[in-house]
Amino acid sequence: MTEMTETEQTWPEAESARYRAAGHWQGTTFGARLRQSAAAHGERVALVDGDRRWTYADLDAEADRVARGLRSHGVGRGDRVVVQLPNRAEFVLVWFGLQRLGAIPVHAMPGHRRREIGHLVRGSGAVACVVPDRHARFDHRELMRSVRSEHGPGRSPRVVVVVGDPGQESGFVSFEALRTASSPTPVGSSPEAFRGPCADDVRGPCADDGGADPADVALLLLSGGTTGLPKLIPRTHDAYAYNARACAEVCALDERTVYLAVLPIGFNFTFACPGVLGTLMAGGTVVVAPDPSPQTAFALIEREGVTLTSLTPPLVSHWIDEAASGVWNLGSLAVVQVGGARLPEEHARALGPALGVTVQQVFGMAEGLINLTRLDDPEDLVRATQGRPVSPDDEILVVDADGRPVPDGSPGELLTRGPYTLRGYYRAEEHNRTAFTPDGYYRTGDVVRRLPTGHLVVVGRIKDQINRGGEKIAAIEVEEQLLTHPVITAAALVGVPDEHRGERTVAFVVCDGEAPGVREVAAHLRERGLAEYKTPDEVVQVAALPLTAVGKIDKAALGAELSRR
Repeated sequence: MTEMTETEQTWPEAESARYRAAGHWQGTTFGARLRQSAAAHGERVALVDGDRRWTYADLDAEADRVARGLRSHGVGRGDRVVVQLPNRAEFVLVWFGLQRLGAIPVHAMPGHRRREIGHLVRGSGAVACVVPDRHARFDHRELMRSVRSEHGPGRSPRVVVVVGDPGQESGFVSFEALRTASSPTPVGSSPEAFRGPCADDVRGPCADDGGADPADVALLLLSGGTTGLPKLIPRTHDAYAYNARACAEVCALDERTVYLAVLPIGFNFTFACPGVLGTLMAGGTVVVAPDPSPQTAFALIEREGVTLTSLTPPLVSHWIDEAASGVWNLGSLAVVQVGGARLPEEHARALGPALGVTVQQVFGMAEGLINLTRLDDPEDLVRATQGRPVSPDDEILVVDADGRPVPDGSPGELLTRGPYTLRGYYRAEEHNRTAFTPDGYYRTGDVVRRLPTGHLVVVGRIKDQINRGGEKIAAIEVEEQLLTHPVITAAALVGVPDEHRGERTVAFVVCDGEAPGVREVAAHLRERGLAEYKTPDEVVQVAALPLTAVGKIDKAALGAELSRR
């Protein structure tokens, strides 16, 4: 496997040449693509957030403004910037501003807290962070103060951009002040520190992409984190653009498409499957939903004429129930994608008639491979499978424990490589040696069955990871933090089936005395800096944890015991 530098990810030259010849890689950066879209679509509405609207020309101009502001604070080509914003238009504005500089956004989730954000800052070497002032009753400014204090001078982000009120903290700047910055370099800083492309005349345009190459890393996504904290996934301009474009082609996106971003906008699913990027690349309109409730979403569908949206399985039953009220006009909505976790067949069967839409199942990963059911697939494939690869050059192997291919219909681990699947995690050479085969196939850890049609049925996972409503939880990370509680002496986190979330989490604990309740555990983990969604749904005290023959905790036995209760 080819080694990767910090700023680019390489495929073998023969494969790269094949992907370019096939037209998958088009040799254009995202900064340049936005410039082209502004020229092509001009006054068409690109982005809607509440009463605020941006045309393609507006979005292009905003990217220039944000790029100038970021450059004035020392952000330039190749610099990493952690972006932790909820569903607001500013995520898109910041993202394209970074692309205009050739800088690299690191997609953080709104629910991440000190432990996760600190890890992302360290792992990426971020020079800046972008956060809201408050979201969901949580103060992100206090979070950033904690992260900066923990890392100390020289290792913490130099600047924190706050959407909203930045407060009085040194190094914190409001997004509005940033986008209206009039000085190309901050006072007291040396000009050579600024490597960004924007002209010294701030009234003039920025370069398309800060000199970035289409083979450069365009963004860093987060893995599900099966061994603790998430790993960083490098996605290049060429490969990620193809990711979005291939999904957009399967979904038949065009200038009439109106996409509603319901799930967190920084999720790969929401952002590029086809999501925000696929819609903008097709000349359509992106509408940002501030929350995922069906009431909020249905009102936006009515008002904006939404044609496509994406959900996770836990939302499906709520949308079905709200649609039954009969008070909403959802006539514009044509397709609802469901992914992030396996959709129960009964929900897949009910969703289409309830909303009057075509249901599309999605199975993908931030590392690359995306599978979609097709809009004209037979109903049985839509209900019972998680789709097939979007690219003819997605290579799929389904193998047994010894790495040997299994027949269609038999379960095995999914291995994959292709024109938009990573060839190595960022700054993780040791992990890369085991995460990939010698010939470049990514070991997904997912157990699937492949049908003769090429559709995949997800059976389970090899890795000890719990999928709670689309949120990936590494059991080992939570277990390690549970053991810091003063009375817990042993712990095992197990995922058990749940009708609404796919899986819920149960912490089996051995304690010196009475076990703490769920609320006490939640408070303890919050104090340890863990995200709220990683808190166990249930805590069960046991005398001892069962072990397998080789001395490992027998989680299958724990799950079976729970089902007998």
